[in-house]
Amino acid sequence: MKIGATLQSLRRSVINSAGTIVFGMEDGTVSIFGLIFGVAATTTSTKTVLIAGASGAAAAAVSMMAGAYLDVETTRDQSEAVALAAGKSDVSLANRLVGAGLTPRQSNALVAAVQNDRNAAEGLVLALRGPGKAPLDPLEQALWMLFADFFAAAIPILPFVLLPISQARIVSGIVTLALLIALGVGRAQLGRGHAIRTVTETVAMGVGAAIAGVAISVLIDHLFS
Repeated sequence: MKIGATLQSLRRSVINSAGTIVFGMEDGTVSIFGLIFGVAATTTSTKTVLIAGASGAAAAAVSMMAGAYLDVETTRDQSEAVALAAGKSDVSLANRLVGAGLTPRQSNALVAAVQNDRNAAEGLVLALRGPGKAPLDPLEQALWMLFADFFAAAIPILPFVLLPISQARIVSGIVTLALLIALGVGRAQLGRGHAIRTVTETVAMGVGAAIAGVAISVLIDHLFS
């Protein structure tokens, strides 16, 4: 029973955080793909590539986690402030209740009943707005962002752990390209957009990051060699 409830809760959390997960995976893949290929283009040391990739992945994941937390928390605070302001505005709330079909007497009675109760006032305002999405949990979104970003960042790095660097470059490129295609499909489904266009954009960002990483690494290597 507990396992079933846990799985159901996890499924609901994944659904609520789908956008965050896809965004985190895209960021982790693109940024570390460029970093890894930039470093691997100028060295034959697997240790150097792994240190650069792992440190970059960890730093990027923590940074994105903090950004996701602050973004959701700020959005939630703004929504609460708007709801509270609307709930405390007796005249505005009474007018909205009249507009919803209540008589002035009924409206004034409701306003008087909730004017000293913040939760009740917010609930009444939300009821007037109609059904909407439940507010996101900042900590939940932050943890999903951390997991998704770091997991995706590990994909380009893993081949360098298992294979010689010459082979790892090729395998890393192939598996990262496959992941970018999958992420493009996921973005298209979430945004109900055109799959081919979204996949092309996602792959282009990854390839662009790799080219930029290689270019800057080769330039610095040439200047300081």
